[in-house]
Amino acid sequence: MYAVTSPRQFLRQARKFFAKHPDLKPRFKKLLEALQKDPFRPSLKLHPLSGKLSDCYAVSLAFSYRVTLTLIVEDKEIILLDIGSHDEVYERK
Repeated sequence: MYAVTSPRQFLRQARKFFAKHPDLKPRFKKLLEALQKDPFRPSLKLHPLSGKLSDCYAVSLAFSYRVTLTLIVEDKEIILLDIGSHDEVYERK
């Protein structure tokens, strides 16, 4: 089982995001549960990023929305970094 960590910055962004998209909260909860069990499950579509986000991964929350994260395999830890639309998430870093 993987541990999921949410830094303060992510929590602020998530609060704003879910204020605009409350319908995605249940989907996000299921996503977190699945990540904890096995982040490499094909249905999660976990994929490495490139460029300035090359140390990060992303998963789809919905067609237009992403969650970026750092996945530390040795320590079985997942650090949530960002949540938002496809363009927002990939341009903020």
